[in-house]
Amino acid sequence: MEFMRAVCAEEVRWVLLEEGGLFWIGGDPFGEWARGPEVSSLAGIRFLSPCEPTKIIAVGLNYFSHAKEMGSPLPEEPVLFLKPPSSVVGHRDSVVYPRHLSHRVDYEGELALVIGRRGRNIPREEAFEYVLGYTCANDVTARDLQRRDGQWTRAKGFDTFCPLGPAIAADVEASCLMLTTRVNDRIRQRASTSEMIFSVDALVSYISQVMTLEPGDVVLTGTPAGVGELRPGDVVEVEIEGVGTLTNSVVEA
Repeated sequence: MEFMRAVCAEEVRWVLLEEGGLFWIGGDPFGEWARGPEVSSLAGIRFLSPCEPTKIIAVGLNYFSHAKEMGSPLPEEPVLFLKPPSSVVGHRDSVVYPRHLSHRVDYEGELALVIGRRGRNIPREEAFEYVLGYTCANDVTARDLQRRDGQWTRAKGFDTFCPLGPAIAADVEASCLMLTTRVNDRIRQRASTSEMIFSVDALVSYISQVMTLEPGDVVLTGTPAGVGELRPGDVVEVEIEGVGTLTNSVVEA
């Protein structure tokens, strides 16, 4: 069962992908909803990012392999940073390379979780009750600015630097999913989510001790080893087993 957002006749609507068919739904997956009629045609329909988060909480250095390749010690607790909602784009949208400010932009394929209901101080054993589902993400990063600034807001916060999609996959068990990132059809990252330092339930609980999680908020759970450079003209794909494939092209500003 997967949820998607789409524009049809200038109206944003939710779509359910289930049993090989696409169906309109009444309401939205963060509250009451019901399956409606089947989508008869894709003509005139444009799919959007699968949610509109009030905030995107990202986790740095959450794979053993990535900490090693960055030459960083293993964190004793999750390393958190924020990406602005304005950085979100959807499946098949473009990532804009800000050449006027950066000369090194990297991909970081990640599993993203989408919060389903409001929560604060969530016990770890209840964490999955607050997760609607999962989607694919690319934590695009201006690596030269990250190193220069000493903190990550500018490097991670450009418009288009948080592709999400194509759908929110519900009823997925996320502890052992294969994540693969390809650039121009070449595999650059391949790892299992079982290699995370901090698991999904640990992250949800930890973050909720700091800030209230709202429906539609997104947590980027970290990237494995293999991060690397993007150039204008590249096509980057983040594929996660059981979740989907997110595809974006890179264009120059």
